[in-house]
Amino acid sequence: MKVKIISRSTDDFTRERSQDLQKVFRNYDPNLRSQERGVEYARALNAAKLEKIFARPFVGAMDGHIDAVSCMAKNPNHLKGIFSGSMDGDIRLWDLANRRTVCQFPGHQGAVRGLTVSTDGQTLVSCGTDCTVRLWNVPDYRNKSSSDSVGNAAVPIAVYVWKHAFWGVDHQWGGNLFATVGAQVDIWDHDRSEPVNTFKWGNDTVMAVRFNPGEPDLFATSSSDRSIILFDLRMSSPARKLIMKANEDTNCYSYDARKLDEAKCVHGDHVSAVMDVDYSPTGREFVTGSYDRTVRIFNYNGDHSKEIYHTKRMQRVFCVKYSCDGTYVISGSDDTNLRLWKAKASEQLGVLLPRERRKQEYLDAVKDRYKHLPEVKRIVRHRHLPKPIYKAATLRRTMIEAERRKDQRRRAHSAPGSMPVKPFRKRRIIKEEE
Repeated sequence: MKVKIISRSTDDFTRERSQDLQKVFRNYDPNLRSQERGVEYARALNAAKLEKIFARPFVGAMDGHIDAVSCMAKNPNHLKGIFSGSMDGDIRLWDLANRRTVCQFPGHQGAVRGLTVSTDGQTLVSCGTDCTVRLWNVPDYRNKSSSDSVGNAAVPIAVYVWKHAFWGVDHQWGGNLFATVGAQVDIWDHDRSEPVNTFKWGNDTVMAVRFNPGEPDLFATSSSDRSIILFDLRMSSPARKLIMKANEDTNCYSYDARKLDEAKCVHGDHVSAVMDVDYSPTGREFVTGSYDRTVRIFNYNGDHSKEIYHTKRMQRVFCVKYSCDGTYVISGSDDTNLRLWKAKASEQLGVLLPRERRKQEYLDAVKDRYKHLPEVKRIVRHRHLPKPIYKAATLRRTMIEAERRKDQRRRAHSAPGSMPVKPFRKRRIIKEEE
């Protein structure tokens, strides 16, 4: 008589050290689990439905300003602190954890148009339509109780008066310089009362400026003549200028700074002008605030938004920021409020157990595997829109489709080659100057 027994060696499944992972043996033969694909599909469908059920992105609102919030800045050294400036000249430092005002910075006689914080987190720079640039010391509020320093007023350490109004400011990464824009582009030093350098290309007003985090000497500006200009602090004149047809055409355009003759990606979905853009710390997504009273989150290479945030009371959104850890989004709007949103609408706040985190990662992987199937795709992509925005988006799609059909008919009745097809990424670019 022959008897078959199961024989295992303890060396195959015993850990050598307590820090090692448990050895798990699985047989991946598909014949053993004939229903595995159906089970995973059901899990993906349920995970997509549960994500919609638990999607509660709005965390809270912070009120205190008495006029529209025009600009914001985050402190790279304080995770829970953010600065905001309003149209009445009021600047406030907010504690995001407690959603309260920590300190106020009075002094501007007009609208505050730009805020930025130095890389070391010690100096706040503000500018506005009253033709002044003000430097402030950033207070340290991390070790104070919730009742201390609420509403305290700060005094500027320096006030620089200039010849024209300012529309934006940004600080150099890892340096002591900052740039202001208005009638021209001015480069300032913390210890100098006048600009150390000035750039000008054309006579149009410059509206925004941003320094490059990877190359501290490079920065870009956007002007009211629909142009984007690249600058290099090591050069005495602007480096390159790109002129576009797009002016408040509701789209965002991503470019490669080395090749400006074509947009890398066109991000749509807004139905009114985009007022502000901010990238997440990871660089994989960005948030936009629009005149259509919505906040949208895009992937860096996605042509459609993956999240849309709106409330009944929120008016035109003038500024948006990611938190320094990428967990939250802060928006400032025309109704004098700052609003705090979750970057992932259905993310569970608080500390997760390792088992809960592993389960969520598994469900995300299953949803990503079956996202192309119709039912899962419909649930994941669905977003509720306010009725005015839904109607405006429908009308916009109708207009775009009519324009596309008109171009097709015109091309069909023209001589071959007389109307070449131009991709949409190049269609909005007029010319590039150097």
